[in-house]
Amino acid sequence: MGTAPSTQKPNGHEPDEDLRAKLRRHANGSSEPSTVERAAHDLLLALGADVGADGLRETPRRMAEAYAELLRPVPFNLTTFPNEEGYDELVVVRDIPFHSLCMHHVLPFHGVAHVAYLPAEHILGLSKLARVVDRFARDLQLQERLTVQIAAWLQEHLRPKGVGVVLEAEHFCMSLRGVQKPGAKTVTSALHGQVRDDPRTRQEFLSLTGGRLR
Repeated sequence: MGTAPSTQKPNGHEPDEDLRAKLRRHANGSSEPSTVERAAHDLLLALGADVGADGLRETPRRMAEAYAELLRPVPFNLTTFPNEEGYDELVVVRDIPFHSLCMHHVLPFHGVAHVAYLPAEHILGLSKLARVVDRFARDLQLQERLTVQIAAWLQEHLRPKGVGVVLEAEHFCMSLRGVQKPGAKTVTSALHGQVRDDPRTRQEFLSLTGGRLR
């Protein structure tokens, strides 16, 4: 039987208000801007932008809508099925594209996730591995934190014999500013259960995900 995902935000705290409601304009048709739209307007002014110019007049609204899309997790049902055949090898989905926003600079980082689990009593609908990645990526994030959250959520809700997660990402805060090294990739991992403790399973996981941690 499937297990419904938690309604908490990825950082474990209950939201005070739906994020999309915070970022959108009033639904009653009022022209009064949202708090985020006003903040975006003030930020553009502080940066020296002419917010009355044709190309910038609607930018605060667009910024608010963009952040609403980037920071709101999409709900989904965790679809599981009985492992009636007793499948006892790794299930791996590689190269799941993801993007998120760095909590230090609010700049994007993007890359791919490799997610694997070793089934116990249930197997998972494959698309749900990608949805779990998206659930936690839609937040102000650190790559290390994102990696741990994906692995811990799968371990808690699916209760498999083991979980492995590897993320590879390029960070714009490193590519576009500071050291300015475009193309540099950060690799993080989180392993649970037999994927961590059993040498054969760990090696199989590393081999199937390209061996990037060896």
